[in-house]
Amino acid sequence: MPKDKARDARAAELARIRAAQAAAERRRRLVITSSVVVVLVGLIAVAGGIILQASRHDAAVQAAASSPIPGVETETGLPAQHVTALPEPSPSAPGGTLLPPMGGDHDPVVQNCGVYTEPVGTSHAVHSLEHGAVWITYQPGLDASQVATLSKLAEGNGYVLLSPFADLRAPIVLTAWGVQLEVDDAGDPRVEEFLVKYVQGPQTPEPGAPCSGGVGTPA
Repeated sequence: MPKDKARDARAAELARIRAAQAAAERRRRLVITSSVVVVLVGLIAVAGGIILQASRHDAAVQAAASSPIPGVETETGLPAQHVTALPEPSPSAPGGTLLPPMGGDHDPVVQNCGVYTEPVGTSHAVHSLEHGAVWITYQPGLDASQVATLSKLAEGNGYVLLSPFADLRAPIVLTAWGVQLEVDDAGDPRVEEFLVKYVQGPQTPEPGAPCSGGVGTPA
């Protein structure tokens, strides 16, 4: 074969190889791009589903909170004087039980809202109720998963106080000024409904007053 023809043949073969390589690279990029698009579409769909589910959940809680919540007890005409050195409440009989007060005379200093792993001063917590806080109390020894559920509800909310409470009558008790709810399980939907309805709710004697700058260091 003449040298010119051989050179042309080699050039043609090289061009063919390069074209095949370019085509293979385009196919590889297309496969990668398609895979990324599929993953992104899947992630968007999952995120959208989560957001939609959360939105529906929030709407359901709001709707339920707009109506009377079953089991809520009320108390009216509560005094609200500042009194120092108030004693901690105790059962009236050996082995008796207690419920946190729904209000009444209280210490001049508020209990800082947040999550506590030890009991807090009742008279300080009642002052927090006066400012629109919800005080979630639970029996010492409550299952850790239930305490974790309550902690998630309390964290990030500047007007929720969570703490164990000795001799508590029910596993979990939610208290705001003049209102109270006893529940057996942290997953009870009324827990969220109570928070939505009564954190800084219409029952608050001093709405907007701080639940910080007082005593206590949340966990």
